[in-house]
Amino acid sequence: MLKLYGLYKQATEGDNEAERPGGFDFKAAAKYNSWLTYKGKSKAEATELYLELVDQLSEKYI
Repeated sequence: MLKLYGLYKQATEGDNEAERPGGFDFKAAAKYNSWLTYKGKSKAEATELYLELVDQLSEKYI
């Protein structure tokens, strides 16, 4: 789920420029880190990676 989130945010908004969430907001920190993983990838590249991941997941779980 976090990979999907990170790729989606990179594809739709680009690089994560927001401040890191507070220390006890673990959910927000995990989402922040996931998005940060894809920093530097173009929106088109992130979109392609997102679609590939969705295809892999649909083959496995549907």
